[in-house]
This record gives sequence, structure tokens and C-alpha cells, in this order.
Amino acid sequence: MERAAVFDVDGTLVDTNHLHVVAWWEAFRQAGHHVPMHAVHRAVGLPSGDLVAHLLGDDRDPDQDADLSAGHKALYGQYCDRLPALPQAGELLRRLHRNGWAVVLATSAGGAELSALRRAIDADDAITATASADDVDAGKPAPEPVEHALELAGVPAERAVFVGDTVWDMRAGSRAGVRCVGVLCGGIPRADLEESGADAVYADPAHLLSALAGSPLA
Repeated sequence: MERAAVFDVDGTLVDTNHLHVVAWWEAFRQAGHHVPMHAVHRAVGLPSGDLVAHLLGDDRDPDQDADLSAGHKALYGQYCDRLPALPQAGELLRRLHRNGWAVVLATSAGGAELSALRRAIDADDAITATASADDVDAGKPAPEPVEHALELAGVPAERAVFVGDTVWDMRAGSRAGVRCVGVLCGGIPRADLEESGADAVYADPAHLLSALAGSPLA
């Protein structure tokens, strides 16, 4: 395959962003931090350590970071057996695979969480590889996760498209030199995605699938 379609997972293929918001909000609350849900939502998509630093600032007690991340993981884990795929997410990946694209997932999830996400998508036959934030030194918005995905696919940046739902995704893809496609199903406004580097924006995977012929993934 000579071209790669790289996909973020949470909020892009699986409807999990607001589950993450609630889990992070509760983890912060239990630790004595009152962080508004809207602020948490804007930070979703960052790696756990970066999300905590982004929301609590440099004057926080960094010794709490690991406990906060563990609290979020435990709270979010309650939903892992019933994560909902976004409309036609699996069919989009299968269509791209049939059209000759190497489909690579770029996600900060790993282990049981990643397995649950892949079960929700139900398109393992179409997925070439998975690039985890655990495989790189810096997560989004740094370009390394997308660059690692391209290495796994064996495809140069100019032959790739990255699909995501957050400004962190768009910035990571842009810095990696790939075309970026945004989706609105993660809850981030179109203008923010476009300002951060999205060449095109669609409502969700079903909308992108229906408009595939005129999209950057044509």
C-alpha cells in the first residue's frame, strides 16, 4: 500500500470523549481539585500527564499526577465493556482498506483500553497497525505519534492523511507534514479545527464515508 489513512480513536471513531471528561472531572474532584467540565473537554486528547499539567498548571504538586491518572483510568474503566463506536466507523475503515489505504490507528490508549476500543470499532481486518503514545517520547500535539504511524505504514507524509477530532490532533498532523481531516463528533467547533490545521471537516465517520469521493481520502 502506497498511502496511509491515520486515525485518532477516542472521539473520532469511538464516542468516548464525554466519558473521559466525566472520569477526569471525578478524579480531579476526589483529589480536591475543582476543574470545570468544559475545561476538561478542551484538554481531552492530550496524554494523561500533559492533560494534568495543562489543567492544573506548573504550581500543582506533581507527585499527585500519577494518582490522578490512575483515578481517571479506574473511573473510565467502568465503561470499557460498552464503548459505543461512532456511526459507520468500522465501515469507513473497511472501505479505505478496500480502496488501497493502509489504515493505522494513532492513540494514547493501550492494553485493555485499546482492546475495548478495537472491539467497539469491529474492523480489525482493515487495520494495518496501531501507533500508541507509549511508543514515542512525546504525545500529541507533538508530531511523533503521527510520524510513528507513518513509519509503521511505510508511507511518506505526502502520501498520508490524518483524521482526528481535537486541536491537538490537527496540530500533530500538521507538524508531521500530513493533510488533516477533522470530525465534529468529539465536540470541538469547526473553526477551532480549521484554525489548527484541518483541510476539511466532517460531522462524523458516517458523513466522511458518504462524502469520501470528494474528500482528501478520495
